[in-house]
Amino acid sequence: MIRLLVTGANGFVGRAVCRLALARGYSVTGLVRRPGVCIPGVREWVHDIPGFDGLINAWTANREVDCVIHLAGQVHAMRNQSDERDTAFEASNIAATLRVAKAARAFGASRFVFASSIKAVAERDVGVPLTERCTAAPEDAYGRSKACAEERLMELGGSAGLDIVIVRPPVVYGPWVRANILRMMDAVACGMPLPLAAAHARRSVIFVDNFADALLCCATDPRAQGECFHVADDDAPSIADLLRMTGDALGKPARLFSLPAGGLRMLRFLPGCSGAIQRVTNSLQLDTSHIKNVLAWHPHYTTRQGLDLTAEWYWSTVARK
Repeated sequence: MIRLLVTGANGFVGRAVCRLALARGYSVTGLVRRPGVCIPGVREWVHDIPGFDGLINAWTANREVDCVIHLAGQVHAMRNQSDERDTAFEASNIAATLRVAKAARAFGASRFVFASSIKAVAERDVGVPLTERCTAAPEDAYGRSKACAEERLMELGGSAGLDIVIVRPPVVYGPWVRANILRMMDAVACGMPLPLAAAHARRSVIFVDNFADALLCCATDPRAQGECFHVADDDAPSIADLLRMTGDALGKPARLFSLPAGGLRMLRFLPGCSGAIQRVTNSLQLDTSHIKNVLAWHPHYTTRQGLDLTAEWYWSTVARK
């Protein structure tokens, strides 16, 4: 039986990983900060010290694992000074990641799958989808922390004999999603007019079950050894088409009107709008041919199918609150 340790097992992606892993008959331990948060069937391990400090001392011989899927980390930037953000991301996404990897290796794990981000490479493509061979040029503290963690993990893997696999997703959506995708669904569901009918920039996305499946393939397939993979749904819709598909899935047609791209770019000068405008005016497509060629992995769900499942969850959970 394959023995997995999943950090962040109670999170949006972690719950999907655990659910699929249990369905395949794997033994799953969830490393979490508080008790009672994992799905049924997961063996819970509570370690409430920030940054996984002291994890190697808390690890006991009966917690044997073959592979770690590391999902825990800080995603959202805090509203404080940039140097404080950098420090926070370094602590959560670099130092904490290395602590987990070192502890796992010390207690027999042979593989460490790191859920990184395409933001470790870039915020936009240059007219062609981004491959794993692209030179990393992260633009924010989060992306820099992920890129640094990738580099440090590969160094650790080489010196400690730990097999490192890096997986870079774009934006992940699905049931229990939060942040920008949930705000987008709220806007469409309430009929908010959106000036994005001419937003033709194409953005790769990935349904949470597709991402979870890719992570499990990387955890269990010997051919993944030492690899870095970009993962995404097969279709990379434009922003406008993504909104239309979301509206169709919700049963609430998206109310879009046209504002030229130049007009959208002018809005970036408004306070707090720069990042959002960049996301709707710049394309960000991932080339996923490498994982398909090496592991024969393909996403099980189309983006429309993923949005349909997300919409079912939205109406049954979010809209009732």
